[in-house]
Amino acid sequence: MAETTIEAQVQEVLDKLRPFLLRDGGDVELVDVEDGVVKVRLMGACGSCPSSTITLKAGIERALLEEVPGITELEQVF
Repeated sequence: MAETTIEAQVQEVLDKLRPFLLRDGGDVELVDVEDGVVKVRLMGACGSCPSSTITLKAGIERALLEEVPGITELEQVF
């Protein structure tokens, strides 16, 4: 029986959101999960998009908070 780690749960949410990012020429990479804080790197068009903060907070962070117990925050790393 496979144990679902918090990292695997986070990756699953990111994988669900990825098609929307790819459609706009971007992508997201999971960097780390530590003490409830998810660290991601936005890539492609998302890395330099003026709306990337909105994408992070309103899109990705909201989905993670709703779907992965124990997640408290999302941070972008460069």
